[in-house]
Amino acid sequence: MFKDNYAFSGFSVNDLDAAKKFYSETLGLELTEENGMLTLHIANGGTILIYAKDNHEPATFTILNFPVENIDDAADKLIAAGVTFEIYEGSHQDDKGIARGKAANMGPDIAWFKDPAGNILSILSN
Repeated sequence: MFKDNYAFSGFSVNDLDAAKKFYSETLGLELTEENGMLTLHIANGGTILIYAKDNHEPATFTILNFPVENIDDAADKLIAAGVTFEIYEGSHQDDKGIARGKAANMGPDIAWFKDPAGNILSILSN
């Protein structure tokens, strides 16, 4: 029924200005703003809507995953930009905060971090 329809995802934040700064300046993504909402422009023409919500509650799951060629390089750049990686018990993360799944044949290497609204994002190896 919807296979030929354009679809997009969205999520809420508690502070649109903080989100705008984080996604554009810290992560270096293209954003547009219209009607009091942000549109995040990602590779291959995809978009994600970011909207303010007074009673926002951060997602308890990963809302955005960013595949990267070199996870150590990406992690270093994020750390230099002030990002702190989340540490999850039992995830076998190294000192940098990267869970080394490839070495243990348990999926990609991945590191999680939060946006200013507390939503969970990740970088993961291609």
